[in-house]
Amino acid sequence: MDAARPADESIRVLIVDDDRGQAQMLGRLLDLEGFTTETTFDPEAALARAQAWRPQVVVSDYRMPKLSGLELFYALKEKRVEPIFIIVTAFGTLDTAVDAMRAGVHDFATKPVDVNLLTLRIKSALRVRTLESENHSLRATIDHLHEGSLIVGNSPALAKVMERIQQVAGSGATVLVQGESGTGKELVARTLHLRSPRRAGPFIAVNCSAIPETLMEDELFGHVKGAFTGAASDRKGRFELAHHGTLFLDEIGDLPLALQPKLLRVLQERQFEKVGAGVPTSVDVRVVAATHRDLRQMVQEGKFREDLYWRLNVIPIPLPPLRERGSDVVLLARHFLKRFSAENGRKLRGFSTAAEEELLRHPWPGNVRELENSLERAVLLAPGEQIEPEDLGLRAEKPPAVGIVNSVMDSIAAHETTLEHLERDVIAEALRRASGNVSRAARTLGLTRRTLQYRVEKMREPNQDGSEPGEPSS
Repeated sequence: MDAARPADESIRVLIVDDDRGQAQMLGRLLDLEGFTTETTFDPEAALARAQAWRPQVVVSDYRMPKLSGLELFYALKEKRVEPIFIIVTAFGTLDTAVDAMRAGVHDFATKPVDVNLLTLRIKSALRVRTLESENHSLRATIDHLHEGSLIVGNSPALAKVMERIQQVAGSGATVLVQGESGTGKELVARTLHLRSPRRAGPFIAVNCSAIPETLMEDELFGHVKGAFTGAASDRKGRFELAHHGTLFLDEIGDLPLALQPKLLRVLQERQFEKVGAGVPTSVDVRVVAATHRDLRQMVQEGKFREDLYWRLNVIPIPLPPLRERGSDVVLLARHFLKRFSAENGRKLRGFSTAAEEELLRHPWPGNVRELENSLERAVLLAPGEQIEPEDLGLRAEKPPAVGIVNSVMDSIAAHETTLEHLERDVIAEALRRASGNVSRAARTLGLTRRTLQYRVEKMREPNQDGSEPGEPSS
């Protein structure tokens, strides 16, 4: 048994040979070695079976009707089924072996098969693949760490998020990330994972809103062989795949009510039962959940369990919408411009002043996701050497200032007023809605920050006759 694989999970080996006697004999011998085998005598049938059964290893004869062993290997690769592939033949020559190995076949053996040697080759190939997978994961992790945070921005609102991530990343506490769609909730989860002691383990993400309710339990917890019609073998769920790592449950508010007690049990006891299993499976997983919904409101409406809500909300991380992140919009836009320019082989000098003003003026209802889409489109379609406002393709919307003016006009409709009073009240209302943030208020009014500051200072100056600012002069 492969040391890298749990003792209760045998390695699946598919044997393909048009010689029935040879195939059946090899299958029995490998069964005695602890493998789980299936045999097929038709390479075309083997292609279909490998797609359905997903064996870790295929041992195939080289010369067969319909498809040779090498042609079967190519066909599986085209279908993105890539098990350890070993070719066995009675017609072994050095040239045949070299051709097979160059094509990507893992090993080559001659008949009669030495089962002890074949077993060693299978286990060795599996160990190499496991190490390659682990090295790939570690390299990706190190690359991310070298890049620093996955989250771009330096606004005060985002600084609070980063401070919270830094505080809790090293713990195993469950985290609930809340924010509008497109604000980057998965990036927060990945940053938590990469800064945690679990960084070398897997990061598994599942979108609870994208999986049908009838399949959700199997997706999360897996099943055992024979649990239902078509369950031909054991299947790991997302929790088991995330063992020693992080499981990100996106859109947790869409988790079916019937499954919520089972999730609660995993969070409390670190155990779950696979579909069809009578015994629990223990798991070591850090859970990060995310939602754009108001879970408290859902609890009050009976659509979400209160006990599960409190289990998830151990560490809350609220994410600000992009419209509240000030100049982060331009920083993110430059980040996406650099990335998409490199991906598409374009050399763009950046944004015109007018384009940056347009980025700051837009309310970004789709948040970072909308910004990313706009920049990808702009990079592909911009005719010049820099991004102009028209390249961003932002849909025209009623300026937010219109709502502010309407609000002020409604409040003073019954009173006579001057233009100075109206300007003062509009600016005051804009600043109130922006919680005193001058930059945000300026964008709402379609002004530059400097212009708004000038007008505010101007309103503070007394009139020439000594009356209060905004009061009519005598």
